[in-house]
Amino acid sequence: MLVEVEKSTPRSQAPKQAQYDLVCIGFGPASLAIAIALHDRAIDARVLYIEKQRSFIWHAGMLLPNARMQISFLKDLATLRDPTSKFTFINYLKSKNRLVAFTNLSTFLPLREEYNDYMSWCASHFEDDVQYGFETTSVKAVDNENGPVETWQITSKNTETNQSNTITARNVVIAIGGKPKIPIAITGLESHIVHSSSYSVAVPQIFKATSKPHSIAVVGGGQSSAEIFNDLQSRYPNSAVSLFTGASALKPSDDSPFVNEIFDPERVDDFYHLPPSSRQQSTLSNKATNYGVVRPELLDRLYESMYHQRLHEPDPRKWQFQIVPWREVVGVEKDGERIRLRLKNTSTGETSISDHPFDLAIFGTGYERKGHEKLLESTRGMLQGGKFSVERDYRVKYRIDMVKEGSGVWLQGCCEDTHGLGDTLLSMLAVRGGEMVDSIFGSQAQQRARL
Repeated sequence: MLVEVEKSTPRSQAPKQAQYDLVCIGFGPASLAIAIALHDRAIDARVLYIEKQRSFIWHAGMLLPNARMQISFLKDLATLRDPTSKFTFINYLKSKNRLVAFTNLSTFLPLREEYNDYMSWCASHFEDDVQYGFETTSVKAVDNENGPVETWQITSKNTETNQSNTITARNVVIAIGGKPKIPIAITGLESHIVHSSSYSVAVPQIFKATSKPHSIAVVGGGQSSAEIFNDLQSRYPNSAVSLFTGASALKPSDDSPFVNEIFDPERVDDFYHLPPSSRQQSTLSNKATNYGVVRPELLDRLYESMYHQRLHEPDPRKWQFQIVPWREVVGVEKDGERIRLRLKNTSTGETSISDHPFDLAIFGTGYERKGHEKLLESTRGMLQGGKFSVERDYRVKYRIDMVKEGSGVWLQGCCEDTHGLGDTLLSMLAVRGGEMVDSIFGSQAQQRARL
């Protein structure tokens, strides 16, 4: 249940008893999985979820027509932890009267928009415990004259009014997702640059007339860039679209069964206990599962589109839709009302300017996952070794003498270096949500799990 939020107060005036047992910052899939695990374990706790969006939505900018999930629906927010949970994807289908129809599709990969609807359906069960429209700005340790820290002060601001509010909690989970990353300076050119995360929301506002001819660049060689390149061909059929990738070609993702075992929940233990050098080697050797790669069926579709152009025009330079390999975008320059891209030939190191200008460049260049460091900056002096490292259970490693047992801060979705490639993926969330509940609520959670 929500308690009344207080206006921001100095740390010395913070209440001695925490208002909440747990506050989760961010209410995306990771925190939603925790909420579901708490529900399934019937944990009696005061919990609040703080989310800067006005309502639950998952990757709104990439909910493209006919785009499918890349994981089995069985890797939902509950099944691998508890197949009897009411929050399984199958029970969602049953509640929507689509279970039989879905089985007729003979697929394990639902549409992305349907999976978003599934997670929104799950989230709707926890609306009384979610504070939407608030962005958290800091998490501070509350001074404790009697010893180690046992309470944390969370300050957030209303995204519409900017009014600041402060609450306290014994435990905090930070699950704020990634910040869109554009790896070049774009100051003054923002109106010509869009990140893939906002593609389907921002681009229709920029190009309202779908029949007009535009010149559009897509930057990146991964799944998001390939999906956008494919979508633009039908969304703006009279536009010229060029995709730039620093690789020699668009490459397929590896989701074969043996390789996919790296995402098995029990593999996290093995990965965590590897020496740091072995972790890095493992991550590099398995990057073809998730980074800079494209689902094979989409590659087939794109190649067929390219072939159709070749059928009518043998000169690739005249094609309306082009894939340009060996070119990394290292800068953007103004050209009248348009922009030109500064390109680096990744095979020779030479740089050049794009042959023609573009109205818009869309960057599918991933995310940065360091937002927790800014939120927790005031606690840096409490850390072991001065770094935001985490234990196997995702608890931040503060010095033993600094934080009381039964209190702490946990990180989600930013621990790939220590917990493996699956850390940012949906496939881990059901099991990890249960692990988080076990870690935070200890014997109470484990006792409930045995019932």
